[in-house]
Amino acid sequence: MSFAEEKNKMIPGTLYLVATPIGNLADLSERAIKVLSEVDFIAAEDTRNTGHLLSYLGIKKPLVSYFEHNKRERGEVICDRLSAGETCALVTDAGTPAISDPGEDLVKLCAERGLSVTSIPGCCAGITALTLSGLPTGRFCFEGFLSVNKGERKKRLERLKGEDRTMIFHEAPHKLETTLKDLCEAFGGDRKISLCRELTKTYEEVLRMTLSEAVAYHTEHPPRGEYVLVVEGAPEDAVNATVFWADMTVQEHVAHYMEGGMEKKEAIKAAAKDRGVPKNEIYKEMI
Repeated sequence: MSFAEEKNKMIPGTLYLVATPIGNLADLSERAIKVLSEVDFIAAEDTRNTGHLLSYLGIKKPLVSYFEHNKRERGEVICDRLSAGETCALVTDAGTPAISDPGEDLVKLCAERGLSVTSIPGCCAGITALTLSGLPTGRFCFEGFLSVNKGERKKRLERLKGEDRTMIFHEAPHKLETTLKDLCEAFGGDRKISLCRELTKTYEEVLRMTLSEAVAYHTEHPPRGEYVLVVEGAPEDAVNATVFWADMTVQEHVAHYMEGGMEKKEAIKAAAKDRGVPKNEIYKEMI
């Protein structure tokens, strides 16, 4: 047996995080194929999608579904099987499991139960987009999908105004125009952005422009396909102008305004406006 074969030997009771292609099936590694072929069972976000991949590879394995709405009970079942000595490959529909994915919870559960977890590296849409963006890659942060709640979204973007690292966001085509407008309003129209869509697929496209240009462009060109948005970090002057309340608790924020002479009711209203949330949320925090 060669060293490589021995090194990649399957270990009983182990969860394998297997990265799958985000478009081009040729990106699946030999090691990933070996693991998918040899594990006892595969946990998949969508068993139909994974079934198509396995059929393409000529692999037949038992599949169990593991996704956001069944992760709690199904996670325990998977861990019980691992504890009994079985091996499991966890896959998402595309890319690396546990990145903006319920696999994060399964890894945490395995850690709590002392079960072995290892990763089979491969495709990750965020990293792929970052390398293509033309923006600084030395320091970056991954934000994934912004909240669909308007207040939560505004609050998050307010906190990111002073973020000087390159930022990575995911977005669906039907929400892209709204998200671009929100980013433009929060960060200013001159901030650079790379819009990466259909990565590794036939119609892969990377558009590099400013936020204001991106808003105008997609007013004329309807978005198609899944997007990764890579946004330039804040310039030094914006970092220095980060909102004064960024590190304050809600109570400290309200107290700041009261110390400036406001009545409590007015201070709560001002804090709510700063944070982009309803006044009731601030009231609840103050009780």
